[in-house]
Amino acid sequence: MAFPAAVPYLSVLVSDQLERLKPALADRYAVERELGSGGMARVYLARDVKHDRPVAVKVLNPELAASLGAERFLREIQVTAKLNHPHILPLYDSGEAGGFLYYVMPFVEGESLADQIARDKQLSIKEAVQIAREVAEALAQAHSYGLVHRDIKPQNILMSGGHAIVADFGIATAVSQAGGEKLTQTGTTVGTPAYMSPEQGMGSDRLDGRSDIYSLGCVLFEMLVGQVPFTGTTPQQVIARHSMDHVPPPHIMRDTIPEDLEEVILRSMAKLPADRYRTAFEMAEALGAVDTATAVHRISPTLDGRARRRRWRRILLPAGVSLVAIITLGVAWALFGGRRAVPRSPAGGLDVKRVAVLYFDDLSPDSSLGATADGLTEGLIQELARVPTLSVVSRNGAAAWRRPDVTRDSIARALGTGTIVVGSVEPSGRTSLQVTTRLIDGASGADAGHRATFVFPRGAVVSARDSVARDVARTLREWLGQEVELRESRAGTSSAAAWTLVQQAERLRKLGEERLARADTAAAVSAVRKSDSLLAGAEQADAQWPDPVVLRGQVVYLQQRAVSDRRQRTDLLQRGLAHADRALALAPGDAAALELRGTLRYAIWRLNPQLEAHPRAALLDSAYDDLQAAVRADPTLASAYATLSQLDYDRQDVVAAALAARSAYDADAYLRDADRILTRLFYVNYDIAQFSEARRWCDEGTRRFPRDYRFVLCQLWMQTTPGAETDIAQAWRLAATLDSLAPASQRPFLQHQSQLLVGAAIGRAGLRDSATRVFERARTDDPRIDPEQDLVGYEAAMRAVIGDADGAITLLKRYVATHPDHSFRRGGMLHWWWRDLERHPQFQELLRTTR
Repeated sequence: MAFPAAVPYLSVLVSDQLERLKPALADRYAVERELGSGGMARVYLARDVKHDRPVAVKVLNPELAASLGAERFLREIQVTAKLNHPHILPLYDSGEAGGFLYYVMPFVEGESLADQIARDKQLSIKEAVQIAREVAEALAQAHSYGLVHRDIKPQNILMSGGHAIVADFGIATAVSQAGGEKLTQTGTTVGTPAYMSPEQGMGSDRLDGRSDIYSLGCVLFEMLVGQVPFTGTTPQQVIARHSMDHVPPPHIMRDTIPEDLEEVILRSMAKLPADRYRTAFEMAEALGAVDTATAVHRISPTLDGRARRRRWRRILLPAGVSLVAIITLGVAWALFGGRRAVPRSPAGGLDVKRVAVLYFDDLSPDSSLGATADGLTEGLIQELARVPTLSVVSRNGAAAWRRPDVTRDSIARALGTGTIVVGSVEPSGRTSLQVTTRLIDGASGADAGHRATFVFPRGAVVSARDSVARDVARTLREWLGQEVELRESRAGTSSAAAWTLVQQAERLRKLGEERLARADTAAAVSAVRKSDSLLAGAEQADAQWPDPVVLRGQVVYLQQRAVSDRRQRTDLLQRGLAHADRALALAPGDAAALELRGTLRYAIWRLNPQLEAHPRAALLDSAYDDLQAAVRADPTLASAYATLSQLDYDRQDVVAAALAARSAYDADAYLRDADRILTRLFYVNYDIAQFSEARRWCDEGTRRFPRDYRFVLCQLWMQTTPGAETDIAQAWRLAATLDSLAPASQRPFLQHQSQLLVGAAIGRAGLRDSATRVFERARTDDPRIDPEQDLVGYEAAMRAVIGDADGAITLLKRYVATHPDHSFRRGGMLHWWWRDLERHPQFQELLRTTR
C-alpha cells in the first residue's frame, strides 16, 4: 500500500483531528475522546465495535506520519504482535485510514507509574523492586525477539491490579526503523532525555537491550528517591549529564535503600553498556535476590562507615548543599582513585591501605644502580597494585616526589596515603646487591618499625623483585591487621639480562622525555637512540618477551617528536608500527601493544591531512579500534584513555572525549599529561554547557598547575558563561598574567584572544559600547599572528555572548568563507554560543551551508 503523494497529514489541525478520525475509523472503532498526547502520537479512547471492548487508539503525529511512509511503518510495527507476556501491553491492530497512521492497544483502567510517583513521591522498597522486576522480565522477552523499547519511562509503565504493564513496546523501534534519518528532519526524538542511556543520547544507531536496562535503572532510581537521577535546564544538558556525571548514590536521599538494591541501580546505570547487566533477565534475577524485608534495619547503633557518611550528608543537605557540591567536597577521593571503600586510619585521617612506593635510592658509590633501583620500585608498584584491598599510587604519582627536601609526612598528605614504602639499593661485595625496605607511617612521617634487607646475586634481580614484593605485602598484612595476599607475580621474563637492559633503557627513555620537554633536542635524541640499542639487546636476551618490543615502539614515537620534517616523522612512526605488530604477534591482545599501535596510527592520521578521505578515515577508525581494545584489555590504562579523548575530540564527539578524559584522570590522576587532560575536561564541559563541571576542572587545574597559562585562560573563559559573575578588573589581571606565562610562540595570538574574552566580560556587565571598542582593538590582519583567521570566529562568538546578534552574524559570514568545514555543533548539539541566533534567518542560512 503506497502512501499518498499528497500530504494531507500536514494540514490536519490538532483541534479537528478527533472529528476527522471518528468517520475514518467508524467501521471498526467508535472513537470517543482524547486521553492525552506524547512526542510521537495522540491517544484516544475508543470502543472496538467487533469485540465490544474499550481500546486505546494511538494516532501518529501528522508530521511524523508524513515523513515515515505507511507501508514500512506498518510492516515494522507488526513485529511487536509476536510479544505475548503478562507485563507487556499487546498490540491489537494497526493501519492507515483517512490519512492517519494508527495502532490499537488495550485500554487499561487505572494510572501510569508516573501518576503514582507524582502522588506518592516515593514508593515502598518492596513495591519498587516488584515493579522493576516485572518490567525487567517484560524486557527480557522482548529483547529475545530483537526488540528494544527505546523509551522506558514511568509514563510508559501502566499499573493494573498492583502490577506493571509496559506500553508502546516496539513502537519507538518501529518508528526508528521506518524513519531513519527522516526523524531528524521532523524534529522527532525517539526516547526521553531524563531516561536515555548515554549511547542513545549520543545518537548511536546500534542500541541493544542494555540501553533499556539503563532506562529501567533510571526509573527504579525515581521510584525510590522521588526524582530522576539527572536534571537540567535543556534536554541537551540532561543528555550530557547522563553521559558524563556520576550517578548520585540513592542512599544519600533515602537511608533505608538496601545496599544490594543500590548496587542494582548503579550497575544498570553504568556509563558503558559492557559494565551493565548483560541481559534484562540478569537484572530481574538480581532484583529477585534483594532482601526488602530488612531494609529498615540497616542502620546499626554503632554507625558503620557508610552510615556515618550518610549522617554527615543529612547534616549538609538541609543547609542547601547540592549533590554536585558534595561530590566536589569529596574531590580528594576522586583524585586518588578511591574506588575502594576503605576505612580511614585514626591517626591523621589518612587511609593506611592507600600506599605510596617512593622510588628507591641508589646508594652505589658511582650511582651505577639507578636503573636497577627504578626497576625494583616500578616492579613493586605493579605487584602491589594487584592486591585488591590496597590502593597504590601510580608510578607517575611517585615520580613527582624524587625530592630529598620534602618530608615524608608532607608527601603523605599530598598523596593522601597512610603508608609509604621507601627503599634503597647498594652493592654488597663484588657480586651481590643489597635491597633495604622500610615502612613509614604517613600521618607522622615516622618509621613504622619494619625494616627488611635482602642480599642477592646481581644476576637475580627478577627473583629479587618478587621477594621484595612478597615481603612488603606480608608486612602490610601484619601492619594493617588483615589478610593482604599478593596475586601471582607475572614478571614476563626469567632473563635477568633482559630485565636489566629494559630497566636501563627505560631510564634513558625518561631522560629523553625530560630533555625534549626542555627543548634540548640533541640530548633527547642521543638518549632515545641509546635506549633503543639497549632494548634491541633485551630482545636478543629474551626473544619471547614482548615488553622490549613495545618499548622500542614507544622510543620511536618519542624520537619523532624531536623531528620537524613531516616525511621523516611519518617514516619513524611507520617504523614504530612495525614494532607494535611484532609485539602483537608475540602477545595477541596485549594492552600496551594495542595502545602503541593505536597511538601511532592516530599520530600518522594527524600528521598527514593530505591523505585521501577514505584511507584517512580508515586509518582513524583503526586507531580508535586499537585504543578501545587496549582499554578493554586493561581498564587502568590511563594513557590510552588520554589518547582516546584527543581522538574523540578531533572527531567532534565531545561527550565521548569527556568520558575518555575522565577515565584517564580516574585511572591515574598523576598521568604525565594530567595538565592536558584537565584542559580537555574543562573545554568539553564548557562546549556542552556543563558550566559547573567546567568550573570544577578549571579550578583543579589552577590548583595543581598555578603557573600554566592554560588555567589562567580557562578562568577568562568562565567569565563568558551565562550566570557567571563578571569581574572586569580581574579579567584584565588575568589577561596580563596570561601574557607573562604564555609560551613565546603563542603569546601574540593569546594577547588578542584574551582581549576578546575581556571584551565579553565587559559586555556581559552591561557596557556594550566599551566591549565593542575592546573587540575592535583585538582585531589583527597580521598572518604571522593569526594565519588561520581564527580570531574572527572568536570575536563572533563573544559578540553572540553579549547579545550582539547582527555583529556576530556579520563576522560569521567572513569566518565561514575562510572555514568552509566549520561546524556550529558540538556532539551533535548546537554550541550554546549560537542558541540566541538560532531563529535568525541569516544564521539559519549559515547553518544550511555548513556541516
